[in-house]
Amino acid sequence: MPVIYAAPWLVPMCSAPIEHGAVVVDGPTIIAVGQRDRLVAQFSDSPIKQFQDAAIMPGFVNAHSHLELTAMRGFLDQDEQNFPAWLRKLTKARLECMTSDDLYVSAAWGACEAVRAGVTCLGDASTAAYQSMSALRDVGLRGIVFQESFGPDPRLAGENLATLVGQIDELRKLESSQLHAGVSPHAPYTVSATQLKLISEFAVREGLPVMMHAAESQAEEQLLRHGKGIFADGLVARGIEWTTTGTSAISYLEQCGVLKTQPLLAHCVNVDKQDIRLMVAAQTRVAHCPKSNARLGHGRAPLSEFLRMGLIVGLGSDSVASNNTVDLLEEARIAMLLSRLDTPEPMIESSTFINLTSMGGAHALSLGDQTGALTPTLQADLAVVSLAGTHQQPSYDPIGTLLNSSSARDVVMTMVAGKEIFSNGRVTTVDEENLRQRVTRVAQKLCG
Repeated sequence: MPVIYAAPWLVPMCSAPIEHGAVVVDGPTIIAVGQRDRLVAQFSDSPIKQFQDAAIMPGFVNAHSHLELTAMRGFLDQDEQNFPAWLRKLTKARLECMTSDDLYVSAAWGACEAVRAGVTCLGDASTAAYQSMSALRDVGLRGIVFQESFGPDPRLAGENLATLVGQIDELRKLESSQLHAGVSPHAPYTVSATQLKLISEFAVREGLPVMMHAAESQAEEQLLRHGKGIFADGLVARGIEWTTTGTSAISYLEQCGVLKTQPLLAHCVNVDKQDIRLMVAAQTRVAHCPKSNARLGHGRAPLSEFLRMGLIVGLGSDSVASNNTVDLLEEARIAMLLSRLDTPEPMIESSTFINLTSMGGAHALSLGDQTGALTPTLQADLAVVSLAGTHQQPSYDPIGTLLNSSSARDVVMTMVAGKEIFSNGRVTTVDEENLRQRVTRVAQKLCG
């Protein structure tokens, strides 16, 4: 039987907010959206779940995360001013200290945080993609898990591709209507041009979505444009030859065939108008991670230019090793504040930033036909955000209150495909206390 979910405000994303609105859910699907009184009359036999002083929204879509790194929240804070050193410490800890079970626990704990924050769908990049997808499945989330691939030495490109193919074969065993596999050549400075070409051809041949970090840091820019800097020095120290092309990261990815995959590119801080034109022409999408970019000192991506030139953009938290929280409302707020430094460009409307939290991310992941808005036929992925806090009252406009005054801590219910997976203050699908104890032991191991 259909169920009516009602609240003082409904924020469909695909249309204006509806005061005293409701959404009707039948199984995993939304079947009606509109004024509460009209829907109650239309579905007179259906039970009603009324939320007081709240807004019902589409579930948030986190377009770029690394759930396997959740156990490293705060672990790298002292190294954040030196990005290459930060990366080395992260990689060493993950490879030498974390077992397969540790990585699952870390991802599951991150998935619980996401659910509590109203996130219903993620684009998760992972070296341990099987464990990460298992965690998303167990918690009940939707998303794409991108198996990361590394390999700056072109002599090992074929071997590394074979490893990736085997990993994808295993990952596809976990696929469902809610979870899908993808590939992620990690970054231009960690994957050789030869390997980038092989992975791109593999992705196109197999119809796999692609995510990649790109144009993120000055160290990457120095390597690609000038063949110099700390990344270049590291490659030389390892006996790996690198031929610089003297181009931007985006031009380099075009040369390597990556743009043919219509990839989702995370960060894109160091891009110019020519780069953006290339991205638009290739139907490239962007995962905008303003907090992580700022936290690591990379700068700020030109969001205003992305939107003006027609790029599809979603918001990403990146890992909590570089962000510390998964909070898409805060991410939207930071994105808004930073965009307003782009003077004399006209300010972007507040509703655009709220749309980035769900509809933008859904389209960035090419899942807009499943989620991201409250409209009939889409999946019933909902986030209910309380508007009753002292930090939110008085409220004159729901969009302004959500963007400027609200956070993940105000989420009171999260639903994926018609199933409430966070309600009454608890995640309903897993034993959170057991996970809390296990992730604490992982953290102790990292610090040991």
